[in-house]
Amino acid sequence: MPAENAIANRHGIFAIDQVSDSALQFLQSISSTSSGRILVLAAGQSAQDRSGCWRLLQAGASDVLLWTDSKMGRQIKARLDRWRAIDELTESPGVCELLVGQSPVWRGLIRRVVEAARFTRAPVLLIGESGTGKELIARVVHQLDARNINHRSNEIVTVDCTTIVPELSGSELFGHERGAFTGATQARDGAFALANGGTLFLDEIGELPLSLQAQLLRAVQEKTFKRVGSNFWQMTDFRLVSATNRDLTDLAARREFRLDLYYRIAGVVCRVPPLRERSEDIPVLARHFLQSIVHGPAEFDTHVEEYLSHRAYPGNVRDLRQLVERIAHRHVGTGAVTIGDIPEEDRPGGDELPQGWPEKLEKAITFAISRHAGLKEINQLAAETAIRAAVAAEGGNLQRAAKRLGVTDRALQMRRASGAFHT
Repeated sequence: MPAENAIANRHGIFAIDQVSDSALQFLQSISSTSSGRILVLAAGQSAQDRSGCWRLLQAGASDVLLWTDSKMGRQIKARLDRWRAIDELTESPGVCELLVGQSPVWRGLIRRVVEAARFTRAPVLLIGESGTGKELIARVVHQLDARNINHRSNEIVTVDCTTIVPELSGSELFGHERGAFTGATQARDGAFALANGGTLFLDEIGELPLSLQAQLLRAVQEKTFKRVGSNFWQMTDFRLVSATNRDLTDLAARREFRLDLYYRIAGVVCRVPPLRERSEDIPVLARHFLQSIVHGPAEFDTHVEEYLSHRAYPGNVRDLRQLVERIAHRHVGTGAVTIGDIPEEDRPGGDELPQGWPEKLEKAITFAISRHAGLKEINQLAAETAIRAAVAAEGGNLQRAAKRLGVTDRALQMRRASGAFHT
């Protein structure tokens, strides 16, 4: 089946009897231009090829089932039903309004988060730089947890581990009885009690002192705790979500983080990408923030959008939002936001001015020539790059990609068939 005939955003089944180069190339082609998933049914020699099954996953297959008999319909249906349910949740307003973005790396993360939240009770560990949206993802996990569907009153309880004072940590986490210490004029519930039946979010757990990690481990593992000043154990049941911007395995190797606690909190590990790894989401995020600030239709002119797309964001999505807020507060009228709305302190210097594509292409070609690339090689690579970009921009649709490039779709089909480019 030609790759261009596949339906770009639907899941499919691919049956093979041999893990051949053509089969792997087909999977790579489909997976790179489609947001749908591919279930491979391996029969014959392919079912016996252990390394081949792993190569199929690397090429873009979402799962590989070994064909054993003709009664595999239930297994296949179960896989497709799960993927369809994940897609529906991923596209639901509650998720899309919180987790904005369409880049492949971002969509892949959200699918993983959605599946863990709705179909498992496993603790979730979010790893990523500051400002990447870990707290928003924690909220989505809370919303989608099956236990919270019929109990909307359950709140997510957030504990910022950077602000916990060791002397008061017991009260903060476990609560205290009246008179347990000076100033304890009344009993108080801690985070573990408040999160009962809901979600406990431990933000920046990598900052927790070792002395507190031991206390936390027992409570997380046994789901029991004592209030400070009490002799009685209390039970609690919650979904645990933790977040950190540090490498916990590296901290564990340096004995700064308990390895047993790491394995307890890392049931599902999700790496949240920095904004520089999902730069195609910058215009989408910027427009989303702008519309939420001005409370209505709003847009950037082309110069502002180009500026936003090429700027560095050390603080990631939080950094972008703050910049959009500063710009929006200067904007007046009903027209598009223009470069004059950008605060002086945020404007690029002479060396940072965004360039048009001819200047960027000239720099790339100059670099290629300095590495002894010939004209034929440069022409071929430029054409392949342009085709891949156009096909990706059009969601794998060769007809629309050809129109964007000013060629016929037949020309692109022939180039793909000849192996002139791979998507």
